[in-house]
Amino acid sequence: MMERTDRHFRYFLRLISRRVLLYTEMVTTGAMLRGNHAQILSYDPIEHPIVLQVGGSDPFQLLECAKIAEDFGFDAINLNVGCPSNKVQKGRFGACLMAEPELVADCVHAMNSTVNIPVTIKTRIGIDGHDSYEELSAFVAKTANAGCSGFIIHARKAILKRLSPKENRTIPPLNYDVVKRLKKDFAALPIVLNGGITRLEQISEHLVELDGVMIGREAYNNPYLFAEVDRLFYGDDTVTLNRSEVLFQYLPYVQRQLESGVRMSLIARHLCGLFHGVPGARRWRRDINELSKSANGDAKVLIKALDHQL
Repeated sequence: MMERTDRHFRYFLRLISRRVLLYTEMVTTGAMLRGNHAQILSYDPIEHPIVLQVGGSDPFQLLECAKIAEDFGFDAINLNVGCPSNKVQKGRFGACLMAEPELVADCVHAMNSTVNIPVTIKTRIGIDGHDSYEELSAFVAKTANAGCSGFIIHARKAILKRLSPKENRTIPPLNYDVVKRLKKDFAALPIVLNGGITRLEQISEHLVELDGVMIGREAYNNPYLFAEVDRLFYGDDTVTLNRSEVLFQYLPYVQRQLESGVRMSLIARHLCGLFHGVPGARRWRRDINELSKSANGDAKVLIKALDHQL
C-alpha cells in the first residue's frame, strides 16, 4: 500500500468509518532513523486508532523505531514480514524474513521489551520452498513467544524468485483454511485475515472463525465500502455520511493542506474511488484527475467534480 495509505487518505477514510483500525504505509527503519520524523510520521489525531507499519531486520534499529513510534502516539507497531518486492528483499526485510524466524523473533523481542504499545506482525502463509503448515506454525510460535501480540496473515504464499509484487497479489492461490487452522492451533492469539476480501458479506463469514479482517487494495479502490462497517461490526449507530457529505467534510482538511504547501494532486488522487460502483464513477475519476492537475490552491475546485455527480 505504498503511496496509498498516506496521511491524506487515512484522514479521508476516517470520515467514512470512525472505528476501523488504520495502518500507515510501510516505513523503513532507515527512513525513520535518518529522515525527518515530523514529515514521515505526521498524522492527524482524528486518525486514531492508527498503527505504524515498519520494515526492517536489525533488532537495534527496530528498537529505536519502536521508541519513536510510541513517542509519536501510535497505538501499535506492525512489522512487515509480507512484502515481496525485490527492493525490499535486497534490504533484507519483508516476506524474505519468513525464512529467518530466529531473526524475526529477535526483532520482535527488541521492540516489545522497549515499548508499552502492542507489537504485531503482518506476514504470508509461506514463501518459495518454505510453505508448509509446520513451518508457518513454528514461525508464529517462535515470534509469539518473543512478544508478538497478534498476526495479520495474507492467505497467499509469496513466490519471491519468479513473480513480481503485483503478481504475488493475485497468482498464488488464496488459502483461507490455513489461516483458520492457525487460529484453532493458537486460540489465544489474535489472528487477522488479509487477501482477496472485497465485500462486507465476506467479512461477516470470516469473523465467525477469526479475530479480524484487513482490507488493503479494495479499501483504496472502493473506500465507501466502509460506510456500513461501524454499524455492522462495531454496533455504532452514528449516522453515516453519504458520499457528497464525506467530500464536504474533507474540504477544510484539504484547504489546510494546500495552504501548508501540499500539492492538490497528492490529495485528490485518493478521492478517485469515492463513487466506485455507482453511475458516473468514470466521469468522477476523470474530473478529479483533471481538476487536481489544474487546481490553484483552492479546495472548492473539488466541488466542480461533485456537481457532475448530483
